[in-house]
Amino acid sequence: MTTTNPPAGVVTGAIAKESAASTAKKALTNPWASLAAVVIAVLWTVPTAGLLISSFRPENEVKGSGWWTGLGGPYTLENYREVLTGGSSAEFGTYVINSIVITLPSVLIPITLATLAAYAFAWMRFPGRNLLFIGVFALQIVPIQITMIPLLSAYVKPPFNLISLAGGEAPGGGFYTIWLSHSIFALPLAIYLLHNFMREIPGELIESARVDGAGHVQIFSRIMLPLMMPAIAAFGIFQFLWVWNDLLVALVFGGGSLDISPVTVRLAELSGTRGADWHLLSAGAFVSLVVPLIVFLSLQRYFVRGLLAGSVKG
Repeated sequence: MTTTNPPAGVVTGAIAKESAASTAKKALTNPWASLAAVVIAVLWTVPTAGLLISSFRPENEVKGSGWWTGLGGPYTLENYREVLTGGSSAEFGTYVINSIVITLPSVLIPITLATLAAYAFAWMRFPGRNLLFIGVFALQIVPIQITMIPLLSAYVKPPFNLISLAGGEAPGGGFYTIWLSHSIFALPLAIYLLHNFMREIPGELIESARVDGAGHVQIFSRIMLPLMMPAIAAFGIFQFLWVWNDLLVALVFGGGSLDISPVTVRLAELSGTRGADWHLLSAGAFVSLVVPLIVFLSLQRYFVRGLLAGSVKG
């Protein structure tokens, strides 16, 4: 019986890969790195903890002392009751619903378009592909602020005598302008990130599918989409947090209408018109914080996978 030894190059590659993995593991388990991570986590969590404690403290306690003095109480739910159901804040729940209505399409639309465009740039050949991709990449450096007036003008007076998208009487009640604006601003980065992830997929996999008779639609739907889910989820979380916390786009393209204003507009009103009642602002801010926090924690596994996707080969 004879045995076949692996080629020297394979052995050398395996040893190098094992050495690199060992080095990375040692770097991640370095006590100084662990200490720095703990310090950053504490510094990141303290403001949130202070906001949470302040939101449960009575008004006189909040105005009379710092939040760290209220660790032992007293606590009350009056701030939340007034924010959600009392006084001029009776419609706070409507603002939360508006934020959900704004955020979900503003996440799904750019992801859908970006996955299709990324596949075309990565695996389809057409004239001007590289030049067009450079143009998409360059759009990432265009400041949002300089695009607002041209976009708003196009929404109010669209070309070719199309229906105006701005105003409460427009289709969708004025939500279309916010959805389209968020999608436009997100597409360059989404296409760039998803394209880079697609290029990391081995070309042999695509060629094998083509040999078996699969077309672009089958390759995209049966091969690319399942492999891209971590990257899509990671970008989806980023986009969700960005849109949920946005104030500028909602104010500019929402036209100041309260019917389509998100929760960030209501928080701005609380801090502006009721600056003396900032105990209500802390409660309102934490209410708006709960939804993205739940989304991030529930999808954290996919978020980490998306960040690490393509970082290790072999």
